[in-house]
Amino acid sequence: MYEYLPLLITGGIIGVFTLIFSVAYFVMQRKKSLLVYDRQMADTVIIRRLFAYAKPYWGKFLLALFFMILSVAYDLIAPLIVGYVEKLVSEDFTLPPLFTAVGLYASILLVSMVCTYLQAVLLQKTGQKIVSQLRMDTFTHIESLSHDQLNHIPVGKLVTRVSNDTAAISYFFTNVLVTLVKNIFVVIGVTGAMLALNYALTLMVLCFVPFVALFTVIFRRFSRKAHRKVSDATTDINTYLSENLSGMKITQIFNREDKKMEDFLLRSKKLQKAKYGRMFVFGIFRPMVYLLNISSVLFLFYLGSKGYIQDTTFLGQTITASLVVSFYMYISRFFQPVQALAEQFDQLQRSFASAEKIFSIMDIPLEVVDDEDAIELETVKGEIEFRDVWFAYEPDVWVLKGVSFQIEPGQTVAFVGSTGSGKTTILSLICRNYDIQKGQILIDGIDIRKIKISSLRRHF
Repeated sequence: MYEYLPLLITGGIIGVFTLIFSVAYFVMQRKKSLLVYDRQMADTVIIRRLFAYAKPYWGKFLLALFFMILSVAYDLIAPLIVGYVEKLVSEDFTLPPLFTAVGLYASILLVSMVCTYLQAVLLQKTGQKIVSQLRMDTFTHIESLSHDQLNHIPVGKLVTRVSNDTAAISYFFTNVLVTLVKNIFVVIGVTGAMLALNYALTLMVLCFVPFVALFTVIFRRFSRKAHRKVSDATTDINTYLSENLSGMKITQIFNREDKKMEDFLLRSKKLQKAKYGRMFVFGIFRPMVYLLNISSVLFLFYLGSKGYIQDTTFLGQTITASLVVSFYMYISRFFQPVQALAEQFDQLQRSFASAEKIFSIMDIPLEVVDDEDAIELETVKGEIEFRDVWFAYEPDVWVLKGVSFQIEPGQTVAFVGSTGSGKTTILSLICRNYDIQKGQILIDGIDIRKIKISSLRRHF
């Protein structure tokens, strides 16, 4: 029992970290239940909606998957070749077998590099097409919003959704997605190769997998929250800039530069604090994954060096020098995908947070829409009629009350009144920038709600 004391101490340290992170996770869950959060989407919902955009390009993704599988062969075969070379050098050494092993290693490496390049080019092109379509759909939906809806959404927020957030999603398709799939293949392949070499050492390595999974689940929650804060702070600063740069002349006229600068600095510090919080989260997550990686390597070296690597046994199986070399490389390749995921976990959660923001905009129901039996308006004579029209921007705050009038084709009419009396409102209602609450508006005797919006506005 004493000889395994270093292993027990290392395991105890990992257990303490696990307990601390678990407590922090449950504390945050409790706080979440006591607070009211903005609309949130589950990862499964976000992935399903993102994959709907990728569906037309499934053939290219399959081709990229084929190149990926070929590139994975290097990760699986290379440790075996290196272990064979170590065994070759330690026994009766001759050059021809060494040249053969080196040539095979170089060939596999070259194939892996070519496949990785082709895969990257293919995914970049495909990913940009997907993101372009997502950006177009978002912009089209924004165009379809009513004037009332647009008045309640800051312009800077919409700009951030169409530009910044779609750019964040681009990385999901061009890098994160394929890396995730590749890492799954690598982990499965490396696990199979290690089991074939020595099942006892493989079980030792697999003991760390539950901790990796647990840390990933815990930090996923913290990172998602951190990315939401960064996204909200970025939106806030973009909104502020959009509103104040367009009104800079007014700011200068009234000598309000210092006050605007003070407001801008407050928003900048909020964004800085949010980014520091995100850095803190991943500053803990990455080292913890690396700790598990190093711990498994130390376990391997400790077990392999107990008998000076001379037929050491562990759980009834012999550990040789060549086996230690191969397992060292396999452990590196086993945790490398996990470490890569840890490195890209930041971008993965950023993509999900950005997708959540975009889909929240796209899920806004349209207030002014075509009726099912709406018609195309081919020609217009020009007769306009209001029949007992009532309209309010805000509930029960009527701008127009029972307004009725008729304008004949070719007739010139002037609307005269004080500010706020409804002159501009009447013109906006004719082309359905807003929908009225009561009454009817007719063009050539046809209720404008029975005319397709695009057809109606084309005649103005």
